Amino acid sequence: MGEEVKLFGVWGSPFSRRVEMALKLKGVEYEYFEEDLQNKSDLLLKYNPVHKKIPVLLHKGKPIAESAVILEYIDETWKGFPLLPKDPYQRATARFWARFVEEKCMPALFNCTVAEDREKAVEEAYETLKLLENELKDKKFFGGEDIGFVDIVADFIGGYWLTDIQEIVGFELLTKEKFPKLCQWSDEFVNHAVIKESLPPRDKLIAFFRTRFGSKS
Repeated sequence: MGEEVKLFGVWGSPFSRRVEMALKLKGVEYEYFEEDLQNKSDLLLKYNPVHKKIPVLLHKGKPIAESAVILEYIDETWKGFPLLPKDPYQRATARFWARFVEEKCMPALFNCTVAEDREKAVEEAYETLKLLENELKDKKFFGGEDIGFVDIVADFIGGYWLTDIQEIVGFELLTKEKFPKLCQWSDEFVNHAVIKESLPPRDKLIAFFRTRFGSKS
């Protein structure tokens, strides 16, 4: 297309992996730059001076930050494979659940790894996942028959991150007994051809989590 598309990210981050998933689903070619968050590049600080975080998408020299914002930008900029539905109500609903994942689910799940009262933290995380399970109903993906905005935002849950962390840290949360629909969705998600090639190497991810969380199990 002759367009300059660059992505600044971190290999194991579900946030930058979201953007890679969206770009690949759209068939957009891009150049990837791996960041070291302990020694952030001058370019990252230049393109995201407010939060100084990944991911940052650079399109035609213009930076876009924050993964959910980037996903919407990608959807509006490149046609083909829609991430958000056309219907205004359905779009609003998708945004609502994506925000729920970001503002309620993910903080509750991360808290399971650090909370002194892990049992209480797991109970609170369970309640957020139960709401997601109820929203999924009998759909293959949150948007219906194909992957969409909410599925991608929920990659931490549907991909390897949560299942690997709960095993290493030593808590039981996302299981087929407790969440049969979410687990079925997760299986569909990780086995989708584009998603599968967009996920981080699992052995490398597990090794990283063992280093970070292993002592807490």
